[in-house]
Amino acid sequence: MIQSKKTKTINVLLVILLCVLTVVFLYPLFFILNNSFKGKFFISKDPFSLPTSETFAGLTNYVNGLIKTGLSSAIGWSFFITIVSVIFIILFTSMTAYYITRVKNKLTQGLYYMFVFSTIVPFQMVMFTMSSLADKFHLKNPIGMCVLYLGFGAGLSVFMFAGFIKSVPIDIEEAAMIDGCTPLQTFFQVVFPILKPTAITVAILNAMWIWNDFLLPYLVIGISTKYKTIPVVVQMLVGSNGNKDLGALMAMLVLSIIPIVIFYLVCQKHIIEGVVAGAVKG
Repeated sequence: MIQSKKTKTINVLLVILLCVLTVVFLYPLFFILNNSFKGKFFISKDPFSLPTSETFAGLTNYVNGLIKTGLSSAIGWSFFITIVSVIFIILFTSMTAYYITRVKNKLTQGLYYMFVFSTIVPFQMVMFTMSSLADKFHLKNPIGMCVLYLGFGAGLSVFMFAGFIKSVPIDIEEAAMIDGCTPLQTFFQVVFPILKPTAITVAILNAMWIWNDFLLPYLVIGISTKYKTIPVVVQMLVGSNGNKDLGALMAMLVLSIIPIVIFYLVCQKHIIEGVVAGAVKG
């Protein structure tokens, strides 16, 4: 009985803690949404109040933001870069992890540790070199951005795929090869379907990172081309002297958040399953 009461007390405390954390994490989203419907002068004056008949601006901020930033074009380029980059990452890193895991020699071990080491290297250490190489190899375009994202996303993705592949019985692959499958057929027809939980997790993590990334597109593509992504055009609402159209800024942030939130809600049930599967030690 005593143990049962303690368990109930702990469960109640956990529920309260989780409710508090939910409010803490959701409040910034509510704050942005709330202020996106207020006049820009009232946001800085009283940012935490709800819109009133005096402060309510309707859809004015959204219209002004779309006119000033050209967000519709940026949304298209963000979708293209995010989707293509995620496809590149899943395809190439899963194949790399499969090769590294199944072919045991010093080269593959060295490659594996290089991928793992790349996950702890700060982006600031390589951004100037990367920008120079991107210019030299003509990567300052959407396809070039996808190649760069493949490089930066490969470390964690290879680590997760390799961890999962280690748990896949090799007998399945040997049976496929006995039936006449080539190594590529074995991977795509037998192994890759088994990798679905980890592939979805890798897709979610990389899509959220690429969609919200500001620094890499800003350094590579810049603000003077037609290939600007959402974070870059939103930053354009901040003037050179620090002047901001807060209303339009909040409205554009809402529009930029919606797609990735929907994507996360649809796929979030696979995250824990994929992360745990990718953490298997061989």
